[in-house]
Amino acid sequence: MIRDAVKGDSEAIAHIYNHYIENTAISFEEKPVLGSDIQGRIENVQGAGLPWLVAVEEGAVVGYAYATKWKERSAYRFSVEVSVYLSNQSHGRGLGAKLYETLFSTLKEGGIHAVMGGITLPNPASVALHEKMGMKKVAHFEKVGFKFAQWHDVGYWQLSLNT
Repeated sequence: MIRDAVKGDSEAIAHIYNHYIENTAISFEEKPVLGSDIQGRIENVQGAGLPWLVAVEEGAVVGYAYATKWKERSAYRFSVEVSVYLSNQSHGRGLGAKLYETLFSTLKEGGIHAVMGGITLPNPASVALHEKMGMKKVAHFEKVGFKFAQWHDVGYWQLSLNT
């Protein structure tokens, strides 16, 4: 089941996200987050009129996806950046695609035109997911993130929802 995030989801989301923070360069955050941090982020996203979705299996949050403003200037109001994260046990079952399908549909209904996704490279699984969703690589920034004592590249993928 995929639904909007609610207050009680923030601890589970923090648990999922902290795995990526502590063990990978997928996120450029370097310190674990608290459930209260995530709750504030959810409220900011939803307060901006954008979706934060969770995937729930057997009563537990196993993944999430959300959109944030691409930039603050008003001319960017129809563009967003999207992210998706899954628990370790939920990879390879199509759940990321289901979250993105629901997210993209919600965004399109809300009048969003352009969707961007940033990916720390290399990350073949995330690239495959974004391309499966019809996104095309539009940018590659070299050595822009420094984590775990090494530099990391970031690529951006984009999709127009109103083609």
